[in-house]
Amino acid sequence: MLPSYFEFYNPVKIVSGHKALDNLPYELSQMGVTRPLIVTDKGVVGAGLIRIVQEAFGSSGMTIGAIYEDVPPDSSVDVVNAIAEVYRANGCDGLVAVGGGSPIDTAKGVNIVVSHDKGDLKDYMGADRLTGPLKPLVVVPTTAGTGSEVTLVAVIADTKRNVKMAFVSRHLLPNLALIDPRMTLTMPAKITAATGMDALSHAMEAYTCLQKNPLSDAHATAAISLISRYLPVAVEDGKNATARLALANASCMAGAAFSNSMVGMVHALGHAAGAVCHIPHGVAMGIFLPHGLAYNLPERAEIIGELLLPLGGAEIYAATPPKSRPERLLESLNTLQKDLESKAGLPMRLKDAGAREDQLGEIALKAINDGALMMNPKEMDMEDAKAVLKKAF
Repeated sequence: MLPSYFEFYNPVKIVSGHKALDNLPYELSQMGVTRPLIVTDKGVVGAGLIRIVQEAFGSSGMTIGAIYEDVPPDSSVDVVNAIAEVYRANGCDGLVAVGGGSPIDTAKGVNIVVSHDKGDLKDYMGADRLTGPLKPLVVVPTTAGTGSEVTLVAVIADTKRNVKMAFVSRHLLPNLALIDPRMTLTMPAKITAATGMDALSHAMEAYTCLQKNPLSDAHATAAISLISRYLPVAVEDGKNATARLALANASCMAGAAFSNSMVGMVHALGHAAGAVCHIPHGVAMGIFLPHGLAYNLPERAEIIGELLLPLGGAEIYAATPPKSRPERLLESLNTLQKDLESKAGLPMRLKDAGAREDQLGEIALKAINDGALMMNPKEMDMEDAKAVLKKAF
């Protein structure tokens, strides 16, 4: 099924490989950066990962302007403004985000503030509110799930109004993504499993949603194949650098895929469950992914069946009759989930992730008002959402 029209945009330079981080000073110099600000969090520092970044500068002659290491799990306007002051006070001229989704989103927010002299962060909330290029931004992901290194989105909380603000602009896309397996070697098995399922949900929803296109499909299927092969390996042996690099590449490709084709109900439900029950995003994605695929089967059976090839492999795909491929895909996904549950303790049901049954109505209400539903193949109303949530509970 080819669309009659589509757009695909991914200008981020990707440098990936063992010791890829050693290229950081050179890449910054090519952007004209001489005093970068490094934005990270305590967990990354405690894992010794910032030391690897500092060592990369070595004898390069480039000076790190400052390191901000207090980014909280959920970033806020106050944090962004505080880091912007550090940026200005130290004469910085570029940003390096090291971490998962929160440091990356925070760095994107800081970039808005230091690149615009007028107004404050809230003035740029929404889609396409940024009017020109921002300061150079390099992202060094330390998880393999969000794909934020190649996305044009940032989510930052306004704690005074108790809302999460979304910023969407092509100007938020980083200039460079540096993917180095050394940065993900310290992830515990459960976080590895959860972030892997986050990337898998990005890829599968990108492939099945209404805005899919041949280029996003190529990125999505490549990501699914890598995750299927290497996620169980990384969960069992976290020091396997080959598996870590494969998953980091998969997360990056899945991010590029969904940035262009969007996501659907799995993410709508996941966002809502995170808001109501504080279920970690990757955990929620793992729980909702099979239920979302099953819900969309009436509209997307053939397309969902096609995913059996990258997830299950060529032999299983060839041996399965076309009409049986969607169900076999769900079986293969279930097998993967059970493996992750037994090896890493990743929950497969909402109740095991800490949700209460009396919270399902509130989750459903938030989900049906989530923007991710816009590109879902099948409409979902309140009763539909409740039914899916009961199955997932």
